[in-house]
Amino acid sequence: MAQWLEDMELGNRIELGPWTMDRAEMIAFAQKFDPQPFHIDEAAAARSHFGGITASGWFTVACWMRAMMHHRQQQAEKYNVLKPESGPGPKPMAGPSPGFLDMRWPTPVRPGDVIRFSATASEKVVMKSRPEWGIIRSVNEGINQNGETVLHFIGQGMVMRKPPELAGQ
Repeated sequence: MAQWLEDMELGNRIELGPWTMDRAEMIAFAQKFDPQPFHIDEAAAARSHFGGITASGWFTVACWMRAMMHHRQQQAEKYNVLKPESGPGPKPMAGPSPGFLDMRWPTPVRPGDVIRFSATASEKVVMKSRPEWGIIRSVNEGINQNGETVLHFIGQGMVMRKPPELAGQ
């Protein structure tokens, strides 16, 4: 649900659900965007330090983003957010992102892996250049079925601050 920066609770964790990594999707993505042999060629991947096909890290991030957008769409529908009939007055807006920090892929993702994606709000920053906006930072992770971290990054999203007329509400 869209919220004002001031209303966001640090430590709030969003579970984005499981995502099963499909071999054909992994390879198709890599063929187009990250055509390294260990992502697209079974024989070459078997000879690599991975010992088999692995997902491009960018594919893993794209799956996280799809899971996040699915969550946001569900929340918007559930709370009737940003629709004319949602009532009068200012509405909080979010986005875009000024970028990611500390992106890592510590464990390879393999076909059939089931990744549980999550996002945990970790920091709020008021933008000096745009004081009506802030940035919410979140620790984002993907954990496979063995409990291993396969994706970690700090996401940043711009979020509107509460207008003065709504302060205290």
